[in-house]
Formats: sequence, C-alpha cells, structure tokens
Amino acid sequence: MTIRTILVDDEKLAIQGLQLRLEPFEDVEIIDTCSNGREAIRKIKTGKPDLVFLDIQMPGFDGFSVVKGVMEIEPPLFVFVTAYEEHAIRAFEANAVNYLMKPVDEDKLADTIERVRIRLAEKRSAEEADKLLNVLSEVAPDAAEEFATTETETTDRFERLINIKDRGQIFRVEVDTIEHIEAAGDYMCIYTGDNSLILRETMKDLERRLDPRKFQRVHRSTIVNLDQVRQVKPHTNGECFLVLDSGAEVKVSRSYRDVVARFVH
Repeated sequence: MTIRTILVDDEKLAIQGLQLRLEPFEDVEIIDTCSNGREAIRKIKTGKPDLVFLDIQMPGFDGFSVVKGVMEIEPPLFVFVTAYEEHAIRAFEANAVNYLMKPVDEDKLADTIERVRIRLAEKRSAEEADKLLNVLSEVAPDAAEEFATTETETTDRFERLINIKDRGQIFRVEVDTIEHIEAAGDYMCIYTGDNSLILRETMKDLERRLDPRKFQRVHRSTIVNLDQVRQVKPHTNGECFLVLDSGAEVKVSRSYRDVVARFVH
C-alpha cells in the first residue's frame, strides 16, 4: 500500500529536511510539494493525496485555513509540522493524525507513519466492506443480511451492563452511563454522573470488556467515555483537560493526546 503524500511548508529547507527523513519509509511516495496555503489547497483537490504534512504558520493561508479549504472533498490525513507547540490543541481539533515539532524527531516520525498506516487500513477496510455489502444486496440479499448480522454481533460482544460489588452490595451499572474510570492498583474507580463505585479488576481486563470506539485511555491510569466529553481545555506542555457532562475534568497526558483527534471535529 503506497501512501501518496504532499509536503507543505513556506521554508524550502524544511521541505528538503522532511523529504530526507521520509526516505527510509518505502511506502511513502511524495507526489508534490507546496510553498503556500493556496497552492496546497489546489494541489490537494487535484492530486487527492492520502497524507499531507502541513506547516501551520505560513503567510496568507495558514495550515488551519488549508484544512478548512478542502473540507468539501474527502480530505486526506493531516500531520502538522511546526515550531510552535501552542497550536497542538487546534491541530487535534482539526482531526490531525499527529503534531510534530521542528526539527522533526525520527522516532516520532516513525510513530506517526505507523498511525497513518493504521488509519488508512481501517478506512480502506470499511470501504471494502461497504462495497461488498452493496454487491451482496443486489445479487444475494440473504447473504447481505447475514453479513450485516455478523457485523452487529461483533459490536455486541462488548459489555452493556457491569455488575459491581461495592460496600456489600451489587450494583448493575449501564456502561453508557460511565463517565470515566481511574485505576488504583488492582482496583478501578468507576465514575457515573452521580455516583462512584469500586471494582476489583485490572485496567487491562476492564478494557477488554469495553467498546474501544467509546472508551479510550487518555492517561496511564484513566479511561474516558468519549460520548461524555463536552469540552477540550488546553493545558501546558501539550497536555489538555476533557470536561465531562458532570463538570468533572480529566487530564489527557501527552502520550495519549492523539485520542482527542478521534472525537473532536
């Protein structure tokens, strides 16, 4: 799978440096480069790349304006590359795959390319599944219905109710009402909007029971229900806080800040 890529930066040396750092990645094909935002919008629309490395601060149209300028088409994946860390939260609000600081660290670039591969594979798998279902609907309706049922069963394997024994009582908690979960050794503190309960279980085991499309780890010891997030507040050092429905605030550590991109649009 080739990752068709465009590089955008108003500094020629920055583009050349990124080209050199991307050379070891055999599946990354640089199809074009751009020196300003207007040129980038035009080439993204015509070239339809899979991935764009995008500088934020450029004269005229900045990086965020480029993202807005291609929203009427199916946009590529974006990776912001900049010298200014204060733009990190806006970058993830723009659904960026990652946010790299100049000069680009080789290990962080490798991690970014791996994230891109995963995102593209997920996207292409979903597209292939939709195509298959459409074909089946036309030529074999019964098979299409069975295929759709299988998809539903996969979703249903995650817990909808969790039984929690706490203070001598058993509580039946609907998973959708859980706002966030904090680890304390082999115990989990389960927080709903109006209650908190203690569950004796490891975070690793509990994660297996929860739908990862809703429940994501945002800190080494914290899991959040993304459906309960109502606001993102920037913090120092590339961290941020998620404000939940109840008003509670949960810190997102730098190691997990890409989670923000999954639900903020």
